[in-house]
Amino acid sequence: MTSLPADFPSLDAIRANRARLGDLVITTPVRRLVDDALARAVGASTTVWLKEELFQRTGSFKPRGALSVMLDLDADALARGVTGVSAGNHAISLAYCARILGTSATVVMPRTANAYRIQVCRELGATVELVDSIAAAFARVREIEATEGRTFVHPYEGPKTALGTASVGLEFVEQVRDAGDTLDAVLVASGGGGLSAGVACAVKQASPGTAVFVIEPEGADTMHRSFAAGTPQAIDAVRTIADSLGAPRAEPYSFAMNRMFADEVVLVTDDQIREAMRLLFRSAKLVTEPAGAASLAALMFPLRARLDGQRVGVIVCGANIDTATFCAQLQP
Repeated sequence: MTSLPADFPSLDAIRANRARLGDLVITTPVRRLVDDALARAVGASTTVWLKEELFQRTGSFKPRGALSVMLDLDADALARGVTGVSAGNHAISLAYCARILGTSATVVMPRTANAYRIQVCRELGATVELVDSIAAAFARVREIEATEGRTFVHPYEGPKTALGTASVGLEFVEQVRDAGDTLDAVLVASGGGGLSAGVACAVKQASPGTAVFVIEPEGADTMHRSFAAGTPQAIDAVRTIADSLGAPRAEPYSFAMNRMFADEVVLVTDDQIREAMRLLFRSAKLVTEPAGAASLAALMFPLRARLDGQRVGVIVCGANIDTATFCAQLQP
């Protein structure tokens, strides 16, 4: 990295923001996974490190970005509350963040959202509105912002969000380094690009030789289309079991960060994601939602030959899934 645009976070800024978040978020564990089934799936000479972000507060990485936004709200803004749109993880995160900061959250979710996630949002104190689609949810949340004066906390776009998600990447590199190893590649899922933007930005500054692959499901390939077109693109519908990765479009800031720092966007199928969920359950004893298994799916399938024999970091980004849905996805 020879230069960094002024609006992209430096390592010093990422560290300072992580310190500000304090114990409101967890420095999630990193584990080198050694297992015979894993070796068969990714190659015996490939080293796999997991960043187990599913153990983050609320079960996903989302509080890192949401809190990075909300900690800058003044007293009047906090009194009015926040709003957001989400298929689940961001909504749960907003509910959590609002509760710990002493404010309120109204979240808009598609009717197809997992019932377990809706329940968790309500248990955390959020008001939940259900609409027919993610597109309708974005429209409704703008109405709430205008009529109620709530601050819209975007699920994946903006400098503060990326500043928060960047701590995942910086922690990963430094934790592996502290364990006496380095990473040749990091695989991170994208559901709009907020996580992958921050992770790629941090990884490329902390470890310039590490490749960063952004992983998307074929049925929600907004960033893949955006890379191909050179501008942020949208999709007409989300068609994947990984609903947490179902962003309707890429946004300018996160797209620009991904374009600058990530090496490539790689697509995986729903069947490949299911295989990765099964492997994480068998080899790592982890229960993940489909989005949390997408990065491993890429290592098992489209990237297996290219990353053979390398030291690969896999971010397991979330685990908000009910038992019935998880078991159903594991069936052959």
